[in-house]
Amino acid sequence: MPAKGKHRRPKSLRLTRTIAVAGTGGAALALPLMGATGAQAATPAAAVAQHTQKSATVAPAAAKAGASKTYAVKAGDYLAKIADDQHVSGGWKKIYSDNRSAIGSDPSLIHPGLKLSLGAKAAAPQASAPAKPSAAKPAAAKPAAAKADTASTATKTAAVANGSGYTLPVDGATIGTNYKVAGSMWSSGYHTGTDFVVPTGTTIKSIAAGTVVSAGWGGAYGNQVVIQHADGRYSQYAHMSSLSVSTGQTVTEGQQIGLSGATGNVTGPHLHFEIRTTPDYGSDIDPVAYLRSHGVAVG
Repeated sequence: MPAKGKHRRPKSLRLTRTIAVAGTGGAALALPLMGATGAQAATPAAAVAQHTQKSATVAPAAAKAGASKTYAVKAGDYLAKIADDQHVSGGWKKIYSDNRSAIGSDPSLIHPGLKLSLGAKAAAPQASAPAKPSAAKPAAAKPAAAKADTASTATKTAAVANGSGYTLPVDGATIGTNYKVAGSMWSSGYHTGTDFVVPTGTTIKSIAAGTVVSAGWGGAYGNQVVIQHADGRYSQYAHMSSLSVSTGQTVTEGQQIGLSGATGNVTGPHLHFEIRTTPDYGSDIDPVAYLRSHGVAVG
């Protein structure tokens, strides 16, 4: 048996060699087929690798597009001006909200050199694939009440655009010092406007449509805005903590022009409001009487 086994092993080896040689001899015919099969098998892996590489390239670009921008405050800057110049979506309120810890409780107190984050720019809208017919839903009919409300809003907007409406400069305020009250603390010898007592940060509105002729620092008046109206009169809003408009800008009735504060020569936060016949100090008329003559209930 051992001898027989020794004879069978070399035979088996020869057979193996024969098969190997045959395989080698047929390699020229088999290689192209195997190469094609290998290429097909590698295609999904290559696609995944290519997609991964592309995603890795696009991701940093997208992150860069949405990165926040840092702005260094310059002399003469205020939040509304920065928002307008830098095209910040959300305006000065967005800047203040994002930088409140750096600015503090008063949005008007920003100093040259202060670093402000202007936030990420909105990504450009991407074209979406057309909706499949099966997924499309018929538009819901607009309720009659909604249509009426839209028409009402359009009418109001047209009225505002024509400068026909007047409103109070602040909501829910009480009157502090009235017009023409005498006192040595005023250079004219009397109070040239009416004070509306409101806390810092209250919205200040334009009483009617008009054009901003002055917006900025006004000495004893602090941050102020002066607006010329269609009837030739000028309204002045003083001691504001921040401004939302700039010189030359057109405003509508009720549009926010800034926030109340205590800038300039004051003893506490309030809105000093004047009506003038010219844009300058010393041409004042009774502001309450003026508002009432235009149908505005005061006090």
